[in-house]
Order: sequence, then C-alpha cells, then structure tokens
Amino acid sequence: MVGTVSCARILQATSRARLGAFSLKRSSQLARRFSSTRSSSDIALGQQMHGFLVEDIQSVSELKLKAIRLRHERTGMEWLHIDRDDANNVFSIGFNTSVSDSTGVPHILEHTTLCGSEKYPVRDPFFKMLNRSLSTFMNAWTAHDYTQYPFSTQNGQDYENLQSVYLDAVFRPLLREMDFRQEGWRMEREKDLGWQIKGVVYNEMKGAFSDAGSLFASRAEQQMFPGTTYQFESGGDPQVIPELTYEQLKEFHARRYHPSNARAYSYGSFALAPQLKRVDAVIAGYTRQPPIVVPMDVQPFGEKMVTEFGPCESSSAGDKQTKFSISYLANDMRNVYETFAMSVFSGLLLHGAAAPMHQALLDTHMGSDYSSNTGYSPFTRRASLTVGLQGLADADIPIVEQRISETMARVGEQGFEQRRVDAALASVELAYKHKTGDFGMRLMQSVSTGWFHGVDPVEYLRVSENVGRLRADTGVFSKLVEKYVAKSNHKLKFVMLADPRYMQGLNEKEHELIQTKLAQLSPADLEVLDAKNAELAAEQGRTEDLSVLPTLTLDDVAPTARRFAVDMGVCAESVPVQWRTSATNGISYVRAINAVRDKYPELWPYMNLFCEALTYQGTRSRTMAEVETDMRLYTGGISFAPFVTTDLGNLGHIEAGISIGTHSLDANIERMYALVQELILQTDFTNESRLQALVASMATNMYNDVAGSGHAYARRLAASTLTPEMRAVEALDGLAQVRFLGDMRRSGDLRHVAEQLDKVRRVVFDRSTLRTAVTANANGVDANQRALEQMLHAYPSPTDLVSADGPRFEAQTGQYFCPMPVATGYAAQATRCVPFVHADSVKLQILAKLMTSGFLHREIRERNGAYGGGAAYSAIQGIFSFYSYRDPVPRDTLATFAKAVEWISTHSVSDRELREAKLSVFGDLDAPLSAADEGMAGFMSGVSDDMRQERRDGFFAVEAKDLRDVAEKYLAGEHTSAVIGPESLDMSGWTRVQV
Repeated sequence: MVGTVSCARILQATSRARLGAFSLKRSSQLARRFSSTRSSSDIALGQQMHGFLVEDIQSVSELKLKAIRLRHERTGMEWLHIDRDDANNVFSIGFNTSVSDSTGVPHILEHTTLCGSEKYPVRDPFFKMLNRSLSTFMNAWTAHDYTQYPFSTQNGQDYENLQSVYLDAVFRPLLREMDFRQEGWRMEREKDLGWQIKGVVYNEMKGAFSDAGSLFASRAEQQMFPGTTYQFESGGDPQVIPELTYEQLKEFHARRYHPSNARAYSYGSFALAPQLKRVDAVIAGYTRQPPIVVPMDVQPFGEKMVTEFGPCESSSAGDKQTKFSISYLANDMRNVYETFAMSVFSGLLLHGAAAPMHQALLDTHMGSDYSSNTGYSPFTRRASLTVGLQGLADADIPIVEQRISETMARVGEQGFEQRRVDAALASVELAYKHKTGDFGMRLMQSVSTGWFHGVDPVEYLRVSENVGRLRADTGVFSKLVEKYVAKSNHKLKFVMLADPRYMQGLNEKEHELIQTKLAQLSPADLEVLDAKNAELAAEQGRTEDLSVLPTLTLDDVAPTARRFAVDMGVCAESVPVQWRTSATNGISYVRAINAVRDKYPELWPYMNLFCEALTYQGTRSRTMAEVETDMRLYTGGISFAPFVTTDLGNLGHIEAGISIGTHSLDANIERMYALVQELILQTDFTNESRLQALVASMATNMYNDVAGSGHAYARRLAASTLTPEMRAVEALDGLAQVRFLGDMRRSGDLRHVAEQLDKVRRVVFDRSTLRTAVTANANGVDANQRALEQMLHAYPSPTDLVSADGPRFEAQTGQYFCPMPVATGYAAQATRCVPFVHADSVKLQILAKLMTSGFLHREIRERNGAYGGGAAYSAIQGIFSFYSYRDPVPRDTLATFAKAVEWISTHSVSDRELREAKLSVFGDLDAPLSAADEGMAGFMSGVSDDMRQERRDGFFAVEAKDLRDVAEKYLAGEHTSAVIGPESLDMSGWTRVQV
C-alpha cells in the first residue's frame, strides 16, 4: 500500500490500491449484462450518444483494437475508448493540473479528493475500499501537467461501482479542511518535540527530497525550464508546501476539476454506451468553460551552468560524490514521429555495451553510473535530452563535458551501426506483441502526456507506421544531432555537489520555517490550532458507518481457481521440462532454474553480481556489444536472477540458485537458445575493467535504492534472522548486499572476485540440477524442443567442487538500526509463523489484510503522517511483517505495531470486516497474468493447481475467531524489529547496521 513511481516526477497517491463496488449480489441477469462484450460495431462516426459526439473511429490491426474518440457536446470533455477483447477493463478520469508554484496543490488535491465525497461521505474511501473490490489495479498520480485516477477490474459490477466512486470523488468531493490538514500539512504540538509540521504529502516529499537522485533530476529540470510551469515542483517542495492554504486548494479544484478540463479513458470488452450515460448524468450541471493557460513554452537561454548542493552518496564512493549533466532542449513533444525517433536515438546513444556514451563515460570509469536524469524526457511541452554522470570527481567535470561533446559530434557524423538500429526497432515491435495482463493500463500511460497537450492519442498507437517511417528516414539520427545538439540554443550544465551537512541543513530550514510560522500566530491562534488538531484526532478515531460505500460480496468471487494445463516431459534424457501450449501471439517464453538447494552459502553474496555480469561482461569470443546487438535483434531480452524459495512444508528447508528467463518470436527460437548457451558457457569474468564498472554501478544504484524502497529493505533485515530463506534474501538483495558491494567497490582489487564468479558458474550451471519451462503456440513447440535439446547437450555437467558447510541456521530475534541520510524513516517488524501448507497460513494472510485496513492505516498514515504502512503475510516464506514507509516517527511506529496486536486480541471482527479482508485476498489471487506467467506457480515454487484450489477453499472457510486465535498464537511472542532512518534517531541499545 505504499510506494512511489517516478516518471516525469509522477507521484502516486498509493502504490496498489483497490476500490470497491456496490452491495449487491450478481444475479444471473446481471452477470449476463456484464459478460456481454463489445458493441462498438454499432457505433458510427458522427453518432450522438448520451451527450457525447463520436468524432473519430480508427482500427489498429497490429494491436487488435478499435479506438473511438468522443467529445461531450455541452462541456467539451474528451473521451478515448479502446475497444479490445480483453477481460481486464480499465477506466481513468484525469485533469490538466499544470502549476504556477511549488506548493504541491495538485498533489495534495489528488489525496484530498479521495477523502470522502457527497455520495460517499466517509473518511478516506479510497483506502477503506481496498477490501471492497476485486479490482486488479487502482491508483492516482500527479504528473507535470495532469492528474489521473485510473483503475482496472475484470468484474462488470465492480467496474460500474468503481466508476461511480471515482467520478463522485473528483467532481463532488467534500474537501474538508481537516482532510487538507491531514493529507497536506498542519502544525501540531508534540509532547517532547514542541511544534512540528505534519501531513502525508509533506512527509512524502521530505522523503523524496532526501533521495539524491530524485533531487538531482528535479532541480535540473526546474533550471532547464525557467518561466514555465516546469520550473515548479508539481509534487510540492517541503519548504513551500506550508504556503498553501485551504482556500487555495478549493479554488484550484473549482477551476481544474471541471469536465471542460478533463480526459476520460476506457479500455476493454465492456460496452461503452452505459458508461457514457453514467458520466453524462454526473456532469449534468456543468457548462463549457475556456481552457486554462499556463506558460509551457520555454524561451531559449543559450547556455548556462548551475551548481547546487545535495546529499552524499554511499561511503564507498569516497571523494567521487559529484553529479553532473548536460541537457539539450529537444523537439516539441506534440510531434509524435519526432518524439518516437528521439526515443530510439536516446536508447542507441546511451544504453548497452555498444552505446557510444556508455563506452565514452562508463567503460572509462569516469563515474559510477549515469545521472538519474540521463535520457530523453518527452514529459514537458518541449522535450529534453540529457547525458550525465553520478559518482564523479569534481576535477573530472571538464573531461566529462568534453567527452560528451566529442561523442555527440561523432554520432552526428557517423550515425549508428545499422544492425543496432534494426535491433532497437525489433525490440519495439516485439514489446507490443508481448501479451501482458495490464496492457490496457500501459496503453493509457503511453498516450496520456501527449493527449493532455492536445495530441490525437491514436497517433501513439500506430507503432508499425512510426517504425516503418524511421527505417526509411535516411540519416535521421545525424539530423537530430545537428538540429538539437550541434545547433542547440538552449543547453544546461547542471552540477550537484555533495554536502555532508545537507540533511542537517534541511532540518535547520524546517525548524526556521516552524519558528517563522509561530511568530505569525498569537496565543489565541495557537489555541485554535490545538482545537483543530484535537478535532482531527477525534475524527481519525471515530467509528464510521461504511454502509454507504459500495462493495462486492463473496458471491462475486469464483469458487474455483483458474487452472493452467501443462504437460511434463524430459529433454536431453534427464532434464525435466514443463510445456504449456497457449495463445502467445507468436512468441515463445522460456524459463529455467538451476538449483543448489542450501549449499555453497559462501557464494550467495556473489549471486547478484554474477547474474548481472552474465549480460555485461561479454564472452571469450565476442564483446558484449556484439552479443547485446544479437540479443536485441532476436530476443525480448535474456535475464538471469538469484532464486530462492522455501519448502512448502518446512520453513527450515530452502532451494536457492539461479533463474533464467527469455522470450523471442517463433522465427528466432534457435538463435534465442544459442545466445543463452553462449552466455552460460563463455562469459568472460576476467575482464577486470568491465567488472570494475559493473561493481561501481551496482554499488551506487543499490545504495540509492534504499532511500526510495526503505520499507522493503527494513522488512528483509527484520526477517533475516528468522528463516533460512530470509537469511539468503538478505545476503542476495538486502542491506547486507548493499554493504557487500560497497566493500567490494572500496577494495578496488577484483581479481579474487573474478575467481569467485567463475566458481559460481561451475556450481550453478549444472544439468543435473536444471529444470525448464516453455510456453509457446502449438506451432512453436517442435522448434523449441529441438533448440532446447541442442542447448542441453552442451550444458555443463556436475561440478567436482565441494561446498563448505555453513553455520547451522537457528532462528533468533533482535533489534537492528541502519542510519541513512534520509529525512523520513522506515520501520519493520517480522515474526516467523508457519509453512505454506499449514492450516493457519490462510488465516494469517487474511489477518494481515484486516489489520492493515482496520487499524494500521489509521494509526500509521492518518495519525502519524507516514506516507503508508500496514501488515503483510508471505505465505511461502512463512513471515508475518509490519512496516511503515516514509515515516516521520519510525520509533513510535514500533509501538503502533504492538498496539495492532493488542487491538486484534480485543476487537470483535464483524462479518463485514471478514468479508472485506477475504475480498482483498481474492483480488490479489485473481489478478490477470501475462502469457509468460501462466502455470509458473508450480514450476517456480511447487504450488500446484490443486494446492491453489485447496488454499482458495481455505480462504472461504476462515471465520472471525480464527483471526484472533492466530494473532494470539503467533504475533504475541518474540519478533525481530528493524528501522532505517536518520542518524539523529535515538536507537540506543539497538544493533547498528552500517552500509
């Protein structure tokens, strides 16, 4: 329930929320009503439908869809409907919300509209309805220029009710002052700390601004576009957010959340006409208003250099803490073809071993990795192209600048190798053929930015036309370099220097801000604030009547789980193969697992680096640039990743190793397997120069990832003392791995590392421990069989290496604190419970849902002001965990975790609460899968279709008393706690974990 996604500084209101639907059993008539598929064949150009006029109808055969554009005749509201045979239907309502300051008004409004509406006058229905729906996705986000509220679901009644809740939220929100103070900002008196600034968005943005990469990208972009809406932070600058008033919030809503300023999007198999009728009724009282004009076109400023200060990177970076980038003003993003061409150009210029900038900047060890803003950004009216580095020494900035300039000039003269261009375009075409469960949502995201700038969204869907045009456009990349780089009249050089006192400086500024605010308030004003805070606290603790909220019932849940037919076979005499024949759109998907069980624990820390090195180092006969071009030309990518899972019946037994994944068009099956074989057999770990660059990049990126995903790292750390799997996960992908890579980077001598990686190869790639899975069209099975058998005959035989016996695992508890340069913290608590097949496992999974919605959300988010928090149960790992995200008081949140256990021990769970917790679980279970993931639960972790059905039956059978029983049985005892947060936290007595 927490997280952020950064794309053009998009800020989510939540990561995966679901919204609900009305309290009504689906009769057979209702089921038939919604199972009826599309009626778009009856829609004609110029047709009037419930106040909307059909302005355009276009078929896009390559994507198997029909795009229908409509406009509301009275208000001018635009609607794009994508008619496609897909059960996972999508709806979104969005508004142009370009800003003129950095108060974060659209971001705070995005949160506040979801705190109750006229039809649904309950506090925070957005979160309360997580458990009242079977939606497959629900979210809200604020981008540069617009705010969107999308959801998706496979259930027709759910779709109608979600639409009702969303539309009432945006057009008729309550917008109460107490909700503004809870979600935006407020002054509140703390017993031991005095006056503090609180607020969900305020704390979210404090966390974002302590992330060095996020801060660098945001500040550089603000400097790039002076005099426009983009010089402001749409998410809100913590120093400026407290300037926003409640009255300004209401005014912004009145002007911006208007049908004339809106875009509606729908996708899937549900009929369009009923949706138009519902929306027309909601906006019946509106008339057309003129468009809102905000400056978006920047005036070229020539060339300028700006230097600012920011947080330090990891200690492994030494004196290489500087970030530097050069940004060039590019095309008007409304030119769809040029935007597509620039995107392809950026990829060829920057990404991969053969990319000129990669060779000039990263292969030469100038920096640890590209800067966070590197790449092509089409999310502003005038797009930009940026090249930069992080982990850079100050003295090297002139050299980096020179190399960027020289590389651009060389690309302008020579262009790119034709095979690389062909490979890039092949990747684009394959990506659109790849069948994903969230295709409709991805389609919406791909068209939204341009659509809000007046571009016909259908232009973005004609991928083949743009690919064909680019193939025929001779010298296109040289022309782009000439136009936007060589003759640039708008270039920004941006430097961010690391300041060890940066976080202390932020705290001092916040203190000064509080003192300034207090100086403006009289004693009477402070009493008013105290009264408002008391009123908010009372409201947060009030028991509400949720009967007005729509909800599905358990009758809406299918009693049987979807089954995926697979055939089991053997290839190359002994290797198990799982075959699944499915409609894959002409793509073959291959998975493989090489397991070492729990052996070789001394090699686990190297597994992550080993997997990355396989697609970075190159082979003994070819450079990585050559191999990579073939990978992009003939496959959708080849990935290697550490793999670990727990025995379904015993938490003390694990299976660890490496997983392999790839896919290709059926025409390229043989080449796909040959490339996998080449990487497995021939990767050259002795290329120390490339290995050094890879280690620096991984060390930097993983350290920086902690600031944005600290809740995940805290949960791993807390669980690492409890089970063998979580000990392995911590070594592979936790703070232990962050520290391991940092130490390796600091040491500088990688000869021993190369030897260890080769040892990993000998241990892991073993035909006797290999199992594979292939999903393909019926026509592709024979070709996969032949190519797989050929690869397996060349696969390595068992190694003669002997594993050193690691220490016997014994579960223990503890308290761990990891100090980091962050403004907000992350708290976690973990408890070892039961294996997957244990009868209590289903009860614990439902308990986690109930505790999140019934207690933890209110206490952690609403009262404490954290961006999010909750409980989760990992059934295969057997771990029950609590967590908080971007939390201003992580130490206090540990007490909240304890109170949650006390709450469930005395709380009388109602039938409604139990039903909602079950609905939330079923929503997770029944989420749509991509073709590649069908049937993979059994292959990856041993969970068969029969086991999934038995577990499903168990969820239906759980009773209220079961939840109290398992809480008292498992959660009232010992546990491990972990906190990641600023050095200033008082964590005396805790074991410190340094990274």
